[in-house]
Amino acid sequence: MGIWTWPLLGVVLFISAIGLYSTWRVMTFERDRQEVNDSPIPQAVKNHPFSLNPILWSLIAALILMFVIIAYYATSSPY
Repeated sequence: MGIWTWPLLGVVLFISAIGLYSTWRVMTFERDRQEVNDSPIPQAVKNHPFSLNPILWSLIAALILMFVIIAYYATSSPY
């Protein structure tokens, strides 16, 4: 064994212990946060999951806006 084996092993164990401790703290923090912040899904959203989805509404609005812009450009261009 070389002269740097034991110091290297000590540093590796120290860094591993810090990583294990910080992971444990993050896991307990996330568990506590989920218990506080999670709320049940409203019944209206359960009954109509697609019609109350804001992502779908924004995509529909973007498609309508693009259609209006293309139609305006097509009608106003001389070609």
